[in-house]
Amino acid sequence: MEQKRRAASAGRSAPPGCRTGIGGRLSFLDRFLTLWIFLAMAVGVAAGYLFPGVVPFLDRFKSGTTSIPIAIGLILMMYPPLAKVRYEEMGPVFRNGRVLGLSLVQNWIIGPVLMFGLAGATVPITMGEIAKSVFIYLGIPFLAGMLTRFSLIRAKGKAWYHESFIPRISPITLVALLFTILVMFSLKGEAIVQLPLDVLRVALPLLVYFVLMFFLSFFMSRRVGAPYAQAATLSFTAASNNFELAIAVAVATFGIGHGAAFAAVIGPLVEVPVLIGLVNVALRLGRRYYGPEASA
Repeated sequence: MEQKRRAASAGRSAPPGCRTGIGGRLSFLDRFLTLWIFLAMAVGVAAGYLFPGVVPFLDRFKSGTTSIPIAIGLILMMYPPLAKVRYEEMGPVFRNGRVLGLSLVQNWIIGPVLMFGLAGATVPITMGEIAKSVFIYLGIPFLAGMLTRFSLIRAKGKAWYHESFIPRISPITLVALLFTILVMFSLKGEAIVQLPLDVLRVALPLLVYFVLMFFLSFFMSRRVGAPYAQAATLSFTAASNNFELAIAVAVATFGIGHGAAFAAVIGPLVEVPVLIGLVNVALRLGRRYYGPEASA
């Protein structure tokens, strides 16, 4: 989610004791991103719980088990960040084998094994179903973002692209994020209110996962000699989860009423406050283990 990227950015760029400077560089909407997210969650839960007709109404906009509103929100939300990626400058990233290898180990070995152990179950699902959902919700905005970048830079130049086009499309991410959260929590609002123990049962393993992955990744990164900026980025990347994609896969494969969809929707409810709290942890760890480098 976009808030993960902003949290990681804050964690790696903030001078010790100067957090207000970060806020001063953010727009009004970005500065209170956390507030808007929780408001969207609250409104969604309240709508789903207080107005039972919301769920049948939203269910009318489906193709198979795919919720059209959620699909539109997810695709629009992912497009601006993927349009900002400097694809033509990815060569140096792949040449840094140490950091790249560490990232792969953290995100493709340690993370899945830890999550599998915390889940305590397997769910039957075919790779074809997962691949289809990944292509729709991640592949489409990825291709759109890459084609947009290369075509518009060729036609208008880099300066116009970064100074004019990107600022115009950036607000789409926040609007689509809040819309998606509101719809998701509306669909599961009644279950969240009526099944608090189930919410807790899903939330606790996620809390353990986020915290363990953050600290493991940070100290693994420091041990291999990664500078603070890279250590913080790798830690937030490993600790966070792409719950937008997880929700899309769960809903598309099992349907909105399935327990897997319920668990995926609870994810952002836990992830947002935990990662925001970990920003402060990252700043403290930076000051303790990296000193002046953490404020560079």
